[in-house]
Amino acid sequence: MSGKIWFVGAGPGDPELLTLKGRRLLSEAGAILYAGSLVNQAATLFSPPGCEIRDSKDMTLEEMTAWLLEQAARHATVVRLQTGDPGLYGALQELTRPLSAAAIEWAVVPGVSSAFASMAAAGESMTLPEVTQTVILTRVEGRTPMPPGESLEALAAHGSTLCIFLSITLLHEVQRALRNAGWAEDSPMLVVQKASWPGEEKIVRGTLADIKRRCQDAKIASQAMIVAGPTLSAADWPTLARSKLYDPAFGHRFRKASLPTASPEMTP
Repeated sequence: MSGKIWFVGAGPGDPELLTLKGRRLLSEAGAILYAGSLVNQAATLFSPPGCEIRDSKDMTLEEMTAWLLEQAARHATVVRLQTGDPGLYGALQELTRPLSAAAIEWAVVPGVSSAFASMAAAGESMTLPEVTQTVILTRVEGRTPMPPGESLEALAAHGSTLCIFLSITLLHEVQRALRNAGWAEDSPMLVVQKASWPGEEKIVRGTLADIKRRCQDAKIASQAMIVAGPTLSAADWPTLARSKLYDPAFGHRFRKASLPTASPEMTP
């Protein structure tokens, strides 16, 4: 009988941000294939004695598939440990289609994305009432093209929060796209390298005008999340629009509305 292959999101880097289910599967695994170029190796410390551990950073898709199939024939539990969440830039369908064709059972355990870890590290919120309620997870076009209609310039025209993956080496292209979309030079930007990685995390704040220079000064050239959006630095604003859910005048099935209506603005 074949074993089951689990695609486990390792989260952004801190081993403590693994889900409980992900950690349990690692502790039960007979074999683990982890993305060493992106996943903090500490995540494999939860593996049991005798577990076969392989770094995939030098492997092709075909080699990874062959390895997983081989291990599934030998172990009841096999883990493919991926950075962040397996469903986001994780080549999940490319890896699972051959498994399904071979009648190998597989399942996915979600993980914390570096987008959320970056905002948490900086103490920022992606959404704010009456500012933006939309978050776009994307990247800038490089060696891999973007589909029609998904250029960063087109997406930036919405004016919502942009979490830009895999693009720190193309930060000048990010700046160009935002400028072409009409963003002001003083628009706040945030770059977080290795969000949550113990002892390695770097946080850089700046504006559209100076974020590239600030990243160069901080020697950030890889494994970084770029965030641009109207909610950044809201902690320093003199007022914030109040969330309706917690407004005394806003009733719902768990709480009756009370009058008089509170001020529509909230001072931090």
